[in-house]
Order: sequence, then structure tokens, then C-alpha cells
Amino acid sequence: MQPKPLKPRKAINKAFLKIKPNRTEIEHFKANLIELLDRTNDTESEEFHKNLVSDFLKKTYYDPNHFINTKGRNDLVIHNGNKAKSSVGVIIEAKKPTNRAEMVTGEKLNAKAFQELVLYYLRERIAHKNLEVKQLVVTNINEWFIFDANSFERLFAQNKALVKQFTDFEAGRLAGKTTDFFYREIAEPFINTIKQLAEFTYFDIREYE
Repeated sequence: MQPKPLKPRKAINKAFLKIKPNRTEIEHFKANLIELLDRTNDTESEEFHKNLVSDFLKKTYYDPNHFINTKGRNDLVIHNGNKAKSSVGVIIEAKKPTNRAEMVTGEKLNAKAFQELVLYYLRERIAHKNLEVKQLVVTNINEWFIFDANSFERLFAQNKALVKQFTDFEAGRLAGKTTDFFYREIAEPFINTIKQLAEFTYFDIREYE
């Protein structure tokens, strides 16, 4: 699959570009971003950094209108409402900054982080029949890869062969039952067959320091 990254300015709806943020909002964002970057710690776990991302998003944008937490085995989700029972709108796979082996890059999407995102999406979209997922995100705090759910719908949810494999995997009907089996035997080879461009928004916070 040939990645197709977009800079935020190209990806944002042009109507939003006309809205001028006020100084208070900018300073609030800057303070929270500095705190996020200052708290990263190469010796800490992935769980530690996932919580940093969660706290940043809550304080900067989403609290109190949107509930943010883990859901089942999903790394992190943003709900469309302020209750855990509201539908999931955003699925996030958070890696620690030093975990380069599992992190996607601008040249290679087919890494474990993306494979995990595919599994979480299929569970939400197929198993839970959620039609309200809007975005999917992979981040290591510095780099952010943001995918529109329409791309995942077209590439994954609408592929009958993949959905059947996923359904069989979830039901325990395949040779392996671990998530690593799904990533290695199902997600990775399937992603390699995709020819269409997968468009996503990409930015690296370090470029704005």
C-alpha cells in the first residue's frame, strides 16, 4: 500500500481555516503541549505514555463533553458523548516514542501499530456494528498519523474476505487465537495486497518547536 500523507493545512476543512482561534485557546494548547512533551520518559512503559496522550486530549479539547478511556482491548478511544455507553468516535493506538519497531512511518504503514488499528476498527465496526467511528489515529506523542474512517470502511470493512477471516478469528475457528496471529497471518498480508492510496494526515510536533 502506497501511503499518501497530507499536511494538516491540506486536510482540514476549509471552513475551519477561516475560524481564528483566540489567544486564550492558543496559550492553553501551548501549555498542555509543553506539559505533554516534558512528561515523556524513554524508560517508562507504553501504558505510561498512553495515559499522557489521554490526559493531553482531555485537558486540551474533549473534557467534559467527550469521554476518553480504554475500551476492551482497544488502546484508547474517544467517545461521541460524555458517557462510556456512548458510541466510539475515535480509535487511538499510542506507542512510546522509542518503540520504532512497531511504529508506522510516512513510507511504511504496514507496521504493528497499523495492524493493531485495523483489528480495533474491525471489532468496533463489524463486531459492535458501530457506524459512527470518524477517525483512527496512530501516535508516538511526537508523530501523529490520522486516518479518516471512510478509508477504513472502503479498504477493510467492505472487503468480504477480510471480514470473514476476522469473524472466524474472533470466533476461534482459525489455527491461532492470539492477536499476534491476527497481525502476522491476516492483517499484514492483507495490507500488503492493497493497491489504492490510503490518505492520512501527518504531522510531527518536533517540527513546530
